[in-house]
Amino acid sequence: MALETLAMTAALREYIVRESVDEPDALRRLREETATLPRAEMQISPEQGQFMGWLVELLDARQVLEIGTFTGYSAACMALAMGAGGKIVTCDINDETTEIARRYWREAGVDAQIDARLGPAVETLESLKAEAGGPSSSFDLAFIDADKESYSRYYELCVDVVRSGGVIGIDNALRGGQVADPADSDPSTEAVRAVT
Repeated sequence: MALETLAMTAALREYIVRESVDEPDALRRLREETATLPRAEMQISPEQGQFMGWLVELLDARQVLEIGTFTGYSAACMALAMGAGGKIVTCDINDETTEIARRYWREAGVDAQIDARLGPAVETLESLKAEAGGPSSSFDLAFIDADKESYSRYYELCVDVVRSGGVIGIDNALRGGQVADPADSDPSTEAVRAVT
């Protein structure tokens, strides 16, 4: 057994994607279009998308909450894994990238499963809580992938709406290794440290 995690080389990543990722054509094209946009690095990779789908299947998730949608790749991966009976509520503030997401959700056949809510995520989360009449454990999975400075608040609100035994996933939890550097006082790094 190795004492360290295997280094991810370009060749190894290519092998993993080639041998283990089953990506629908609509999602591949979504990734390709997203790669041409500013802030394209916010897009999750196909192997991460497959992992998100696997997590949905493992939890038998029927209700998912996503904070930070960008162009909708992760939401599409999770919706495909849930099948027709599942629902995802997504939160984002960018109507242009959400419109790209909607176009590909339609192509992938999951648009009816996704309730895209535009506006500040804190307001959306508070409205979800209010709609339920207070804390409600209706979500099986929450995925936080938005502005890092708000991660603590998003997490607190997710605790109120994710069921006992559900999962709250936090993107960028290691920040490329920055969280382990005590000299790194970047506000985003500090915010991630506070919640992880």
